[in-house]
Amino acid sequence: MAVRAAVMGATAVALSVALAGPATAAPAGGDHTATRQAIKAAVEDGVPGVTATVRDSGTTWSTTAGVGNLRTGKPRSADDRYRIGSITKAFVSTVLLQLEAEGRLSLDDTVEKWLPGTVHGNGNDGAHITVRQLLNHTSGIYNYTEDDDFGRAYFTKDGFFQHRYDTKTPADLVAIAMSHKPDFAPGTSWHYSNTNYVLAGMVIQKVTGHSYATEIRDRIINPLHLKATSLPGTKVTMPSPSSRAYSKLAEETAGPTYDVTKLNPSIASSAGEMISDSADLDRFYGALLGGKLLHAKQLKEMQTTVPAGDSPTTRYGLGISDIKLPCGVHLWGHDGGIHGSSSAVVATPDGRHSLAFNFNGDWSGDAMAVVVGEFCGT
Repeated sequence: MAVRAAVMGATAVALSVALAGPATAAPAGGDHTATRQAIKAAVEDGVPGVTATVRDSGTTWSTTAGVGNLRTGKPRSADDRYRIGSITKAFVSTVLLQLEAEGRLSLDDTVEKWLPGTVHGNGNDGAHITVRQLLNHTSGIYNYTEDDDFGRAYFTKDGFFQHRYDTKTPADLVAIAMSHKPDFAPGTSWHYSNTNYVLAGMVIQKVTGHSYATEIRDRIINPLHLKATSLPGTKVTMPSPSSRAYSKLAEETAGPTYDVTKLNPSIASSAGEMISDSADLDRFYGALLGGKLLHAKQLKEMQTTVPAGDSPTTRYGLGISDIKLPCGVHLWGHDGGIHGSSSAVVATPDGRHSLAFNFNGDWSGDAMAVVVGEFCGT
């Protein structure tokens, strides 16, 4: 269903949609005309509102379009905080790579070493899966958000409004995945699985004795002064300032639009629970790619990629994607979706030019067109 495809970046390669036609790289100097046009087109396509911020060599440019509240007509703000879904994964991966640099774990450790007995049954065996394979989605572990019962409970209209405030523990989510056979033997293929990053969060807690949320705050949010970034845990409301989030809660893009702003983000856990804003995401990616969060060895590991399914333009590293645009520009980034919120952040390899944006609807809008507008100028 459409909403399920958006939730928690169920396909992290959404930004890899093949684009036809030659293009040229955007001219230096920050002409954002094409970016603004692509954002306007997303609103015309049905997205209620868009907020975006670009950071380029120390200068910042922001724009908005559409509304943040369909009932009142209040416009979106450049300062809007929003649920970032699977963009969370880069934060989790960064913490694990920092722990590796400190000698507290190896990415080649097995899941069984840190989480004994957790990945087992139905052909699942954590003794044959490494932490690295969790982070680059080559573990073969089933994606719990693709489970039919989970989908009915959280991604359909009747299910969502009955279960939107449910609390799910990481163990609950892993148990759903363990009720299914693996998609493939570890290391033999690639499939995006949110379960991988739920397990990664559990590994962080086992290694450090602290929750992944605490480690992300202490290691990333506080040092970078990301004042709009948070891990809400089970809190169902959004911090201010923010807009409403909207979904069709159906396979079709037509039909009624529902306000899905309030939900318990524990259903996303360390795969996608975080909240941020565009300026903070730009700052995080700038610091990450600029070598301020990871040593060169660990950053190289993060950027060691595998083919992302059948995508010809995207490869997947450790919580971050390698994206090639039709104009020849190379970017690192990730998209993220959760009910009523579709987001993306991308940056040049040196982290000096970045773009982060959010659609407050999950059924329409061309995110890749926004990226191409900014970095290709078309």
